[in-house]
Amino acid sequence: MSNKTTTLLNDDYELIIVGAGIAGSACAATFGKQGRKVLLIERDLSEPDRIVGELLQPGGVAALAKLGLSDCLENIDAIPCHGYGIFYKGENAHVLYPPSNGNPSIGKSFHHGRFIMNLRKAAAETPNVTIFEGTANEILTCPITQRVLGVMCTPKGQSGVTKMFFSSLTIVADGCFSKFRKNFISRQVAVKSHFVGFVLKDAILPFSNHGHVVLGKSPILMYQIDTKETRVLVDIPGKLPSNSNGSLKKYIENEVLPIIPKSVQPSFYDALQNERLRSMPNSFLPPSTNINEGLILLGDAMNMRHPLTGGGMTVAFNDVVILSDLLSRDNVPYFDDVGLILTQMQVFHWKRKFHSSTVINILAQALYALFAGDEDENLRILREATFNYLKLGGICASGPSGLLGGLIPNPIVLIGHFFAVAIYGIYKLFNNGRLIDFPKNILKSFFIFYTACIVIFPYIWSEVLF
Repeated sequence: MSNKTTTLLNDDYELIIVGAGIAGSACAATFGKQGRKVLLIERDLSEPDRIVGELLQPGGVAALAKLGLSDCLENIDAIPCHGYGIFYKGENAHVLYPPSNGNPSIGKSFHHGRFIMNLRKAAAETPNVTIFEGTANEILTCPITQRVLGVMCTPKGQSGVTKMFFSSLTIVADGCFSKFRKNFISRQVAVKSHFVGFVLKDAILPFSNHGHVVLGKSPILMYQIDTKETRVLVDIPGKLPSNSNGSLKKYIENEVLPIIPKSVQPSFYDALQNERLRSMPNSFLPPSTNINEGLILLGDAMNMRHPLTGGGMTVAFNDVVILSDLLSRDNVPYFDDVGLILTQMQVFHWKRKFHSSTVINILAQALYALFAGDEDENLRILREATFNYLKLGGICASGPSGLLGGLIPNPIVLIGHFFAVAIYGIYKLFNNGRLIDFPKNILKSFFIFYTACIVIFPYIWSEVLF
């Protein structure tokens, strides 16, 4: 005889949100401020410990301000970020974010868990928001219409108890490992590499208050996450070497340590010997239109890009800004108006494309294709061209950094700079080549341009045209 008990709970919630991460917590606070009665469900409310979601680009900082959540960046020892230092074959390019509305553009880097706890605190302190700690086991749907009606949960620490919550609208924001994604969208998550992360203590970075990108066989990222600690993320394409038998540590020591800036190498080596090496898949999932009655997928549950450019949180916060406007009481008085919400979600799908999401998604995937293409000669030429293009400074640096920082949400600008890099690479090919190589370089220039096209156009197709 089963000891399991089920409780039906209907407190007239207008909105249930599954997942109190970046997108979910921001949504709960935002819609609560609009007077919606919100239930925020989170499996574990203790401070999360992750190796990604630690760098918020200036465009994300601005979006957070629009949501009235800027205070969440306070009292977590966050580090201002003014741009990037990029290192390649012993040289470096110093790239600053362009000003925004006449003011300096500043990102922030921090411990992910501390930021999440501030976001959850903001949600908890918002009138109309209730937080429930438990595991969402099932999305409840009407057996006839398939409209989503609510969520079935198990409270934390009560394995024999089931609670069912009902609402007019449910937002699923349960992250990159979403357990519900496959039930509502058909697109598959692609994983081509992993980030291996660890923390450096008291590292001496070449550029203070900057992110650092080291270009080797694949990219390495470094950025401070508090006054004393620096995050390192090493991208490893293909199958991840074993950590248990020492292969992973040996790979990083042999392939990564020698190309790290000299000032960082002592702390890098110490951390490699003493810190825990943790891995995270680098996933790509193009966005899908929300077509499910009563349900919206949001954040990494709906759309992911390679974290090379640190754009995930910026996309999430901008999505919340757009969604909170489209679903405001002025536009959607009642969340049980299924037809109106589906119409607004069509608007959301296209509006976000011409905000920051499309630019950040395409840029992340295209840059990773260039920076990780070590064995392909054409990709290598394009990678060198990208580095040398940024070294030119002026608009050649401020344009790409503005795109990366979520400050220039214009796909046309992105495409323009991308092919300017390809043309610059072809120019350098002829400029550095011998006269006798001219006929051969004509053919090679064709393949370089062709490679640029096959790198970027599939992502343009999946982001802009789909």
